Amino acid sequence: MEVSVLPKHFGVFRYQFFAQNYASFLTIQTARWIARLLPSPQVVEELARRAGRHKFPVIIWDVKAVVYSQYGSPDVLRLTDVPTPVPKDDEILIRIHAVSLNRSDWEVLTGTPAYARIGGLLKPGRAILGSDIAGRVEAVGRAHTEFKPGDDVYGDIMATLGGFAEYVCTRGRNVVRKPEWMSYEQAATIPQAGVIAMRGICVIGQVQSRERVLINGGGGGSGMFAIQLAKLQRADVTAVDNGGKLDFMRAMGADHVIDYAREDFTTRGEQYDLILDLLAERSVFAYARALRTGGRYYAVGGALGTFLQIFLVAPWLTRSGGRRIRLLFALPNKKDITAMAALCESGAVRVAIDRTYRLAEIPEALRYLGEGRAKGKVVIKIE
Repeated sequence: MEVSVLPKHFGVFRYQFFAQNYASFLTIQTARWIARLLPSPQVVEELARRAGRHKFPVIIWDVKAVVYSQYGSPDVLRLTDVPTPVPKDDEILIRIHAVSLNRSDWEVLTGTPAYARIGGLLKPGRAILGSDIAGRVEAVGRAHTEFKPGDDVYGDIMATLGGFAEYVCTRGRNVVRKPEWMSYEQAATIPQAGVIAMRGICVIGQVQSRERVLINGGGGGSGMFAIQLAKLQRADVTAVDNGGKLDFMRAMGADHVIDYAREDFTTRGEQYDLILDLLAERSVFAYARALRTGGRYYAVGGALGTFLQIFLVAPWLTRSGGRRIRLLFALPNKKDITAMAALCESGAVRVAIDRTYRLAEIPEALRYLGEGRAKGKVVIKIE
C-alpha cells in the first residue's frame, strides 16, 4: 500500500506511526505505542516522505465513527474513536465527505426483519453501518489501478459497510468517479436508491408508455427516483406513503397519491401494470388482486412473511393468473449508478434531500428515517 496523499489537518489527529519502513518486525500495536513518542507533525511528514519511497503503510491515526455492538434502537449507537482503516493491496482508502441513509441501515440497526441479521444472528456482524458514500481517495493499494489519490468518488459499499465514519476502505467494485458538477451530498443519495429505482422501473420492470404504475413507499429515497423514472416513460403513476408525504410525491411527478393509513390500494378496485413495492407487508393474494392480467409485481423490502409467500405461492399465481410476482434483487452496479447520475445532470431527474445531519447526529437522523418522516433522502455531511 502506498500513501500518496496525506491529510493537511494534522492537528486534528493523534499521530500513530506504522514503522514498517524501519522495523518491519514490529506489530501494529507496538508501532502505535512508538507513535506516541513522535515529537511533532513535521517529524511524521518527514518519515512519511521517506517511507513513501518504499510503498509502506506510514500513518495510522484515530478517526471518528458511529458504532454499535447490539441490535436495537438508535440509542445503541455511539460516536467514538477508531483506528483509520488501512487499505489492502487491492483496496482504496476514502475520506468520506457525505453518506446517505437507507431503509437497509434501519433494518440492520434494529435487526428486523429477520433477514437483516444475515451478517450476525445474535449481534451485528459489522460495527459500522452506512453504505452510500461520497468522498475523496486518500490512498491506494499497490495492486489497485482504477483510482488514484485525489479522485472524487461515490458509490455503494453495502458488501462491507463502514460509511458512518470519516474514512473507509473498499475495493471499489461499485464505486465510480464523481462528476464535477455534483456535490458530495447529491452524489451520496444515488447509489442504492437510484439502482433500486432504475432496476425496478427501467431494467427489470420495463415500464412502457401509458402503463399504470403503482409505487408503494413513493415518498422515500428509492420512491422519489422511481416516480420520476416512471414519468419519463410516460406512465400513469400512483404513489403510496403516509399522509405527510402526499404533497412531496406530487412534487416528484405522481399523478395520484394514496395515504396508506386511510386507504388500502389492494382493495380499491384499481389494477396496475406494474407495482414496485418498497415496503411489502401484505398477502401475495392481495397484490395479485391489484394487478392486471399480465401485470408485474416486484417487492424490494418488507416483511419476511410476505417474502416467503412470494417464494412459495407466487409461481402458482403466475401460472394460473398470468401475473408475475417476484422479489427484486437490485444488486449494486456501476452501470445503473452512472446512468442515474447522467439523468440528474441532464435535469430529467432531480435529487431531493430532506435533511442534512452531522456525523455525531446519526442516531437522530436514523430515528427520523425509522419513524417514516423522511421525504426523499437524508444525508450525513462529514467535515
